[in-house]
Amino acid sequence: MLRHSGGPMLKLYNNNIERFLIDNAKVMPYSTGCKTPLSNFEASSNYKEVPDPEIMVAFPIIDDSDGACFVAWTTTPWTLPSNLALCVNANLVYAKVRNKFNGKVYVVAESCLAELPVEKAKKGLPDGVFGVSENSNLRAKSSGAKTKNVDTYEMLDKYTGALLVGKKYIPLFDYFKDFSLVAFRVIADDYVTGDGGTGIVHCAPAFGEDDYRVCMENGIISKGENLVVAVDDDGCFTERITDFSKRYVKDADKDIIQAVKSKERLVKSGSFTHSYPFCCRSDTPLIYRAVPSWFVAVEKIKDQLLENNKQTYWVPDFVKEKRFHNWLENARDWAVSRSRFWGTPLPIWISDNGEEIVVMDSIEKLEKLSGAKVTDLHRHKIDHITIPSSRGTEFGVLRRVEDVFDCWFESGSMPYAYIHYPFENVELFENNFPGHFVAEGLDQTRGWFYTLMVLSTALFGKPAFRNLICNGLVLAEDGKKMSKRLKNYPPPSEVINDYGADALRLYVINSPVVRAEPLRFKKDGVYGVVKDVFLPWYNAYRFLLQNAKRLEVEGLAPFAPIDKQILQQSSNALDQWINSATHSLVHFVRQEMDAYRLYTVVPYLLKFLDNLTNIYVRFNRKRLKGRTGEQDCRTALSTLYHVLLTACKSMAPFTPFFTEVLYQNLRKVTNGSEDSIHYCKFPEVEGKRVDLIEESVNRMMTIIDLARNIRERHNKPLKTPLREMVIVHPDTEFLDDITGKLREYVLEELNVKSLVPCNDTLKYASLCAEPDFSVLGKRLGKSMGIVAKEVKAMSTENILVLEKAGEVTIATHVLKLSDIKITRKFKYPDNVKEEEMDAAGDGDVLVILDLRGDDSLFEAGVAREVVNRVQKLRKKVSLEPTDMVDVFFKSLDNDKTVFQEILKSQEQYIRDVLGSSLLPSDLLPPRAVILTEESFHGISNLSFTIILTRRAVV
Repeated sequence: MLRHSGGPMLKLYNNNIERFLIDNAKVMPYSTGCKTPLSNFEASSNYKEVPDPEIMVAFPIIDDSDGACFVAWTTTPWTLPSNLALCVNANLVYAKVRNKFNGKVYVVAESCLAELPVEKAKKGLPDGVFGVSENSNLRAKSSGAKTKNVDTYEMLDKYTGALLVGKKYIPLFDYFKDFSLVAFRVIADDYVTGDGGTGIVHCAPAFGEDDYRVCMENGIISKGENLVVAVDDDGCFTERITDFSKRYVKDADKDIIQAVKSKERLVKSGSFTHSYPFCCRSDTPLIYRAVPSWFVAVEKIKDQLLENNKQTYWVPDFVKEKRFHNWLENARDWAVSRSRFWGTPLPIWISDNGEEIVVMDSIEKLEKLSGAKVTDLHRHKIDHITIPSSRGTEFGVLRRVEDVFDCWFESGSMPYAYIHYPFENVELFENNFPGHFVAEGLDQTRGWFYTLMVLSTALFGKPAFRNLICNGLVLAEDGKKMSKRLKNYPPPSEVINDYGADALRLYVINSPVVRAEPLRFKKDGVYGVVKDVFLPWYNAYRFLLQNAKRLEVEGLAPFAPIDKQILQQSSNALDQWINSATHSLVHFVRQEMDAYRLYTVVPYLLKFLDNLTNIYVRFNRKRLKGRTGEQDCRTALSTLYHVLLTACKSMAPFTPFFTEVLYQNLRKVTNGSEDSIHYCKFPEVEGKRVDLIEESVNRMMTIIDLARNIRERHNKPLKTPLREMVIVHPDTEFLDDITGKLREYVLEELNVKSLVPCNDTLKYASLCAEPDFSVLGKRLGKSMGIVAKEVKAMSTENILVLEKAGEVTIATHVLKLSDIKITRKFKYPDNVKEEEMDAAGDGDVLVILDLRGDDSLFEAGVAREVVNRVQKLRKKVSLEPTDMVDVFFKSLDNDKTVFQEILKSQEQYIRDVLGSSLLPSDLLPPRAVILTEESFHGISNLSFTIILTRRAVV
């Protein structure tokens, strides 16, 4: 981090030492296992539920006429030898009560009287019962006692905590008798509450943050002077605590409690289970201990930190607005020194009396002041170096402080330290700071994100980053943390080998983890990405390659994509639509990436791929296979080529490996392309999005879905031709879209012979109106019932008037067309049976199918069944689409002419789909190479055999 000349973080000390650098003792979470203080965010990472002793201790009040004792409650008996004060809340009411059975007088918060100890009952009271006199108007609490309001404690007096301030008490131990002039008195602070314990807190300033603060504020200790820390670096008592010297504090708890009891000062004892911090490295319990440390004075720049946070953009924003903001608002001075050997040494040299401090901001400065040659900045290479005092030789020398930097200080310095700013790369840094974005886990809210913000604010007055992506945690499938010990996760190499790195990447990007929420990792989820994303994508790519190769197999010129500008002029509706959809994809990905929203991209990509494979490729099979002419085939193939290429470039940052493989093949048919997709520029939105054509295709798909639903209800598969479909809609533009440029796609996909538009909504449907309760409920209130009744009673004529006018007045309320749901219900024509015709609608358009059959429809259906069987046989013997075969048929029925006549009448359809005619088996050459042969029975009540042979080379 410091390299050869120092580092930018040293400027923080050198230029702002009075403002930001604090050399002082502060109570910090301290690891006795690692012998070093921890930062607050380190200490918060490893809490455990553990039992600790809880005791109440009596502190006799000096010069009290009743011989009363203050009663303090604690769960850290080991801190009692260092007690210097008792703290109350000046605004709480405190009660002085006498136990009528043993005569002891206690002072506690009135609200905590029920927490006082339970005496062995006299006068027939059950064990575990105590109470207060009825005259006190206080009720006692009892745990499992059958008798309530027992006259156990007598109220002697009540007063506010403010009246107790200054009262002296007899200390529990005499280890700190040299503090008697300033200590062992009552002080007050608002951190004391009356909702637990006794409302009186014992203060050991070396072992509690609030204890240290209130004792400092009340003159019991002085900053940097008389604080005594009676526990050493190993967590053992020092020689000052003579009775427990060299004992580990937690191990001494029982003996300290026994000592308190022997002094007749133990009021109550028990066990208390609570959440307690442990060291995340040594797994030993932390203690709060005053340690001499160097601090960054974060509290001085808190307002600027909050202001800088407002200048940043987070995804998701709730982490910034809630979690991070709250952490900054409660930020405390940051201890940046650690008592360790390995680490970056603090570059601070200090005199023995602490009055002279020199901060080194470069090796050059250290060499100049010390006269020593410095080649290594590790502790064992520089700790021996001293600097003569600038005041003269009689003042001795300055030595380096022993501590090293908190490693979080180093990570927070990353934006400038890694390029050695300000000693090098000044222009590079200043032109690129703050950084454009950072990304890390939610746990770094109090870690890296925080240290980045603190240091950049202190050094530059600005945040270290502009944008931030905050990730959640990836958990095992059972919701637990992934653990090497438990082996509750699949090996990453196994997941990548099975499904690929790109699938894993998309799975995580499309999960809650990029919204700062936890993800339960499932290997099956990665497979789902392969199935839903990569297989459809690859199938569209493979279909392009197969049909581009077909051109050469058929003796035509090799495929070369037509220029995109020319393709923009294509008259084909689906060409226009898929080009528009591709532009929409590019626009959407750019928009979402500008906003750092990773999680929106995959759902949009899925929708795009579904449209590409299930609409464009599926509906254009004839064109792509050359059945509509060579030029139209090249136009369709070129459109598909450019769509795939643009999609690959758009998705390259998300799926770098998959897109690179596809790109390397796609680039072979163009000149001047980049060597890698990752050298290509991100696509621009070229041409224009044609929103109208996208809307038209959406309408087409709505109609197709409705027609499919009718077929399913009546068990009419798509291979069964139907005579007629009627589309009912009042908008002639809507009907023109479907019956114009999209007509052939609808007829072919639904296998319908005729398409009839109808804008007379009353010819096939009756109109019904119903109020939109979700819209009108709040607006109409009590009038909703009356209005709903009248809306439902509207006649067909009134509904038509509403559709034309756009509004209607009912019960003095003006209702817009958007306030009312109008539905069209199918009305059967005269002399038509229900099984002969059916309809489906979505409230906007009505689709009607004529389900009656005839001979011509039967023949077309048989032809589709035969073609379907041929395609399955080709797949069965693993033929590529470009593999040329001859197909022969043989009727197995007694009357063979029926099947032959059907095939003859449907010859054009069969040729269009298969690319060749079906030949009778009589023409099968004697030496033909038969690839497969299979017989089929009961297909439309017909039986036949299909034979595939390798086509002879002429």
